[in-house]
Amino acid sequence: MKDKSEGLGRGLTNYGDRAFSRYLRRSFASSMGYSREMLDRPIVGIADTRSGFNNCHRHFPELIEAVKRGVLAAGALPLVFPTVSLGEVFLSPTSLKFRNLMSMDTEEMIRAQPMDAVVLVGGCDKTVPAQLMGAVSAGLPAVQLVAGPMSTSRYRGERLGACTDCRRFWGRYRAGEVGDDDIRQVEGRLATTAGTCAVMGTASTMAIIAEVLGMMPAGSAAVPAVDAERLRIGEETGRIAAGLIGSDLTPAKIVTERSVENALRVLLAIGGSTNGIIHLTAIAGRVGIRIDLDRLNQLSDTTPVLIDLKPSGQHYMEDLDAAGGVPALLAELRDLLHLDCPTVTGETIGERIEQAPSWVDRSVIRARTEPVTPQGGLVTLFGNLAPRGAILKRSAADPTLFERTGRAVVFTSLADLAQRIDDPALDVQPDDFLVLQHAGPTSEAAMPEAGYLPIPTRLARAGVKDMVRISDARMSGTAFGTIVLHVTPDAASGGPLGLVRDGDRIRLSVAERRLELLVPEEELERRRQSAPAASRPVARGYDRLYQEQILQADEGCDFRFLQAPSLAGGG
Repeated sequence: MKDKSEGLGRGLTNYGDRAFSRYLRRSFASSMGYSREMLDRPIVGIADTRSGFNNCHRHFPELIEAVKRGVLAAGALPLVFPTVSLGEVFLSPTSLKFRNLMSMDTEEMIRAQPMDAVVLVGGCDKTVPAQLMGAVSAGLPAVQLVAGPMSTSRYRGERLGACTDCRRFWGRYRAGEVGDDDIRQVEGRLATTAGTCAVMGTASTMAIIAEVLGMMPAGSAAVPAVDAERLRIGEETGRIAAGLIGSDLTPAKIVTERSVENALRVLLAIGGSTNGIIHLTAIAGRVGIRIDLDRLNQLSDTTPVLIDLKPSGQHYMEDLDAAGGVPALLAELRDLLHLDCPTVTGETIGERIEQAPSWVDRSVIRARTEPVTPQGGLVTLFGNLAPRGAILKRSAADPTLFERTGRAVVFTSLADLAQRIDDPALDVQPDDFLVLQHAGPTSEAAMPEAGYLPIPTRLARAGVKDMVRISDARMSGTAFGTIVLHVTPDAASGGPLGLVRDGDRIRLSVAERRLELLVPEEELERRRQSAPAASRPVARGYDRLYQEQILQADEGCDFRFLQAPSLAGGG
């Protein structure tokens, strides 16, 4: 029997007899009704992340059928396989904890099963970075296909889209401006279609980053989930994947220092999610690229925000698609980008820009001469409170709070926050800094999107809309406010954030990129010496692996042993 190293002949199960292994595999594949002609074809695997716990992916059956059409039309055999699915709001304690598990599942299933290329079908926040991390490590030609954003809805004439509007209405509810009946009606109108959040949240950010890295077809990031064009993109993705069979154009050839810098530029220009920097750092780490947060500041100083989308602006992802999409944005940033970076479609980023639409809606995609803001959406802060950095999404913050010294009001855990934030007796004033500890990657909380600390009810009802909030947690890309996140190292690992006490003075200076705890070093050392030893419950299974291997935010919160060997000694 002829032995083939592609298709069903790839990666044969070892019974000590290769001919028998192939014969047995083909006999079992035949039981699924495939003809011999089909079984002789090369295989494109399709990683399917649909789940009853993932509302964003409920249209995947139809989308995957479109991918299969494209694969078959190109002469290959499509085989769908499931992986872990991460539905953002359905996971406890947080989806980030399981991103690395999904990346391992994706990597190992790509490597273990007989496929010659793979289409990664994801969308909801952590699924796309997990798939890209796994695919980069697996080393097989791969193409990303995203769910696409939800379409917006209406409530009493007001346009709604998850989830910036959900936070806006919840803030009004806490302030007493919206009643119980109204909030229930809004709840039913925020997310009414398949797809990911309609604003520049983490899912939208990662879709755009995947396109800019070159891992998706041009113009595919912003097309709505319910649009027929999304199905045509699925079909085209299948064709592209089949065309990559036998090629050495693997994700590791596409994710390079230059393409990562392009992605950072665009992350800043779109007012993207703070989660984007964690995920891009993790993806880059799989090929040995370390993202320098000082370099992020340099890029931010020379990269304007050009996308007018919530929470940094007024529009939604469906508007970005109609305005010209990512290609139109790249055209506006042309002189700031590395144009020679390759893509899965065989063209360079520069060649994609040459094909960008000639008409652009400048109310959504601004010209460089009329930016939303003249500098990038994210900035890194350093200082004795954040020796390895902290992130502020300044494009969604209140500039009047950027140069402040405030009194710390400290919450030692998420439980403490929940118990005391609305206590009428809480000693808090509008100029204070709310500080949350023990919510970072090494804590039991596993770095949830809890950095968007609520304004205490007493202040919210007095009209306070924003306060400086500092934590080692994350926040949703859909959130807004003057919120300092990812303080590194985190409190649970012994970082200085854990030494802050009520009444301490903290200085924030965005202009100077500083975050300083104004407490003498001798006092901080005394607090270090008197701090109780950290203790964690005895863990098993994935919890144990997480505890032993999780890295800090500036290293992408990846597992140490999953990084490229050149970075694996970090920590």
